Amino acid sequence: MDFLDDPSEGEAHEAPVKPGTVRIILADSQAIYRVGIRKIFALEDDLRVVAQADSLANLRAAIERYPTDIVLLEGALLAGTANVIPDLLRVAPDVKLIVQAVASDENHTVELYRRGVRGIISRSISPDLLVRCVRRIAAGETWIDNQSVNWVIEAYRAQAAALVSPRTQPRLSPKEMSIITCITQGKRNKEIGFQLGTTEQVIKNYLRKIYDKLGVSDRLELALYCLHNKIIQSDADVEVVAQKVVSR
Repeated sequence: MDFLDDPSEGEAHEAPVKPGTVRIILADSQAIYRVGIRKIFALEDDLRVVAQADSLANLRAAIERYPTDIVLLEGALLAGTANVIPDLLRVAPDVKLIVQAVASDENHTVELYRRGVRGIISRSISPDLLVRCVRRIAAGETWIDNQSVNWVIEAYRAQAAALVSPRTQPRLSPKEMSIITCITQGKRNKEIGFQLGTTEQVIKNYLRKIYDKLGVSDRLELALYCLHNKIIQSDADVEVVAQKVVSR
């Protein structure tokens, strides 16, 4: 496993992490790229690199050893693999994956989001935008550009009839339905908790149960699934709902 070489920074791996700090693993085959990204995060008080990996095998070992919030993963490491993302999420269900891609591809982009990736970014992303992306995904959001939103929507439209039949739709409680409605309105967990008279953590717990019931992995997929299968009713266009969900 490729850990930080500088002794003072190496020691920081074992130091206590302040509450609220976003813990990050950098998984990239290029050492010079990892060094550059680490320097960007080192300037932010709430972001901390806890480990680095130069291969998928080392990444798996790192997430098993270090409590982690975000994995920043080089897209090239996924080449020729099929189930790596679900496998990693089985090892660490709460980890949020961000893939760095050299170029956008419709099929690959849709498949990554379906498998549980929370964001896809360019390897040439600016430092400020990278930091914003990490913070938003750590807060439970999905990072997705307009083109990718359209690709995901079209993919769901094409397969809407096959997603689920009315006879097999899971039963959702009134509170779960209220939470889903709030999600399609673009509200954050804190706002939903305030509206429903509960805490942000309770909303997070409910969302995990809803994801499991419906077989979805994030807020965008949840909203699209429920609209396509008429679990909830909305007068807004699917595109409008999708933009609300990803823009918050």
